[in-house]
Amino acid sequence: MGYEEAKCLANEAIAVSKLGKPFRAIELFDLARASFVRENNLVWPWLVDLYKALILFQEDRLHESRRLCLRALGFFKSASLKTKEIQSRLLLARLELRAGDSDAALKECVYCVEQQDQLDIPELRHQTYLLLGEIQSAAGKWHEAYLSYCRARDAVEELRSGLRRDELKIAFVRNKQKIYEDLVELCLSGKVPEASPERAFEHIEEAKSRSLRDLLMRGPEKNLTVESGQSGLVRKIRDLREELNWYYHRIEDEQFRQQEAAPAHIALLQDQAIHKEKELLQILREIPNAESTAHLVPACISFHDIQLRLSPGEVLVEYFSLGDRILAAVLTRKRLDISLVSLLPRVRGLLQMLQFQLSKHRLHMDYIRTFESTLMEATQAHLHELHRELIAPLTPLLSGSRHLIVVPHGILHYVPFHALFDGTRYLIDDFKISYAPSASIYTMPLGQPTKESGPFVIFGVPDERAPFIRDEAESLARSFRSSELFLGPEATLANLKNHGRQARYLHVATHGEFRPDNPLFSSVRLADSHLTLYDLYQLHLPVELVTLSGCATGLNLVSEGDELLGLVRGLFAAGAQSLLLSLWDVHDKSTSEFMQLFYRHLAGESDKLGAFQRAVRDMRALHPHPYFWAPFLLVERRADN
Repeated sequence: MGYEEAKCLANEAIAVSKLGKPFRAIELFDLARASFVRENNLVWPWLVDLYKALILFQEDRLHESRRLCLRALGFFKSASLKTKEIQSRLLLARLELRAGDSDAALKECVYCVEQQDQLDIPELRHQTYLLLGEIQSAAGKWHEAYLSYCRARDAVEELRSGLRRDELKIAFVRNKQKIYEDLVELCLSGKVPEASPERAFEHIEEAKSRSLRDLLMRGPEKNLTVESGQSGLVRKIRDLREELNWYYHRIEDEQFRQQEAAPAHIALLQDQAIHKEKELLQILREIPNAESTAHLVPACISFHDIQLRLSPGEVLVEYFSLGDRILAAVLTRKRLDISLVSLLPRVRGLLQMLQFQLSKHRLHMDYIRTFESTLMEATQAHLHELHRELIAPLTPLLSGSRHLIVVPHGILHYVPFHALFDGTRYLIDDFKISYAPSASIYTMPLGQPTKESGPFVIFGVPDERAPFIRDEAESLARSFRSSELFLGPEATLANLKNHGRQARYLHVATHGEFRPDNPLFSSVRLADSHLTLYDLYQLHLPVELVTLSGCATGLNLVSEGDELLGLVRGLFAAGAQSLLLSLWDVHDKSTSEFMQLFYRHLAGESDKLGAFQRAVRDMRALHPHPYFWAPFLLVERRADN
């Protein structure tokens, strides 16, 4: 089976190159080419030459890359393999551009553009117009470059809209964000007739959380049942979920039993659980996806629609990374300002130092008490520096506003903006603060009304590691006349499905786990299962507020296209309007105290933002260090659309 062996070698070479091992990839391509030649294959040896030329180009070995590229181009042209000929010419154009010959690069690229009408392949159209835009930018032809980038963007949108599954859309945008960055750059430069802050803002929105917005437009996923025509797969999913819950409970029992845990046994259980997770993901991909309406949705809500949906007194600050630069767009109902605020490497370093300081609170209490003032000073110093980088340049634009909506980007999703410190005051002292994945998601209609009345439904799963969960749940149940409490063994997934959808407020006090290795399996623990992102996709929770009172429930893996992969995504997809979550592992007792303060204020005024601000103020009086009050954050979508 020489042909199959050769293809396997070629595919392995491609995979190895994606893993950043170019020399091993070149070795495998050489083996694959020799195998194809032995098989007397007429096409694949030249394809291998093209793939190898691309890797050599990426490694800056331009002479070798050019030689192989020309050799492959000659064959594809003579064999009338037009698609492969265009791919070869695009690489040749990049080689010419890298060598400084923009005229030769333009000639090759224009030829590829002329062939697009015959082929109508969106992926090739995207590559061609993106490269044409780069060539035109290098030549100072800014308007032509902008139009080329727009055509490349249109090709990406066409391809993306044809993908039904959420994870495919997220993976698809990998390496395609540069188009949006180039469009934003040109709109802010003033070098093109289309240049304006408003157009730049729309391109920023096109680049952020698009898959999540499509998911919200589509509405909650239908529960999989045996009537769906996939009864065998559905039963297999159910069985695997039960097996995974068994593994998760066993791992927890091993980690926290009184006797010394056996690391080797825990590692074995974790490996077995990961194997089951992969098996479940594979089956989920086999189930036909419901027909999506995402292709009917425009690339983003227009700037003017977003602006009109903001209320007086609201100011939205949306961050965006252009390479190593951080931009901030400050939007109110009356004006838009976009400016450079900082550099990404500097903010990344400051954030790492802040996280290091916060992590010290996991050490022994004797250490914390001994160095209490030093820990406070160091943490405030890092929060002050982050304030100077991210907020201070915007201070004149924020005056007069009462509600600040922060839309982070990239690593800024891990910054507790409400705790940023100007030297005397924290940001939340001056504003009611909430967060949003994007301006479009914040202002888009909810699709269905959330509950403005209904019971306060509380779930609590206490154990010996978190005894204050019981106190928290019982205290909250006493705070509201219309409350339903499900404690311990009653805090089941079935009760959540049946009672959660009727709630106005839903509070889940339990352990949370963020899984950066596989965010789909980030979870909160119920009595009979671990509630994962997949489970949330199956729920219908049109509630005004969902609170996950556990460790790191607000953490997300920030994927390509600034997509948030974590519990935030699942809860919004289930229909929630607002989320109260935590940004890092929090202390059991202080979490209980914060939640009781928050709901006490909420019961008095029904204003979530005001209740949150007052709870932070009261919590600081009890525990001044930001570790205890700063992890909690409100993530919101507007209710009055």
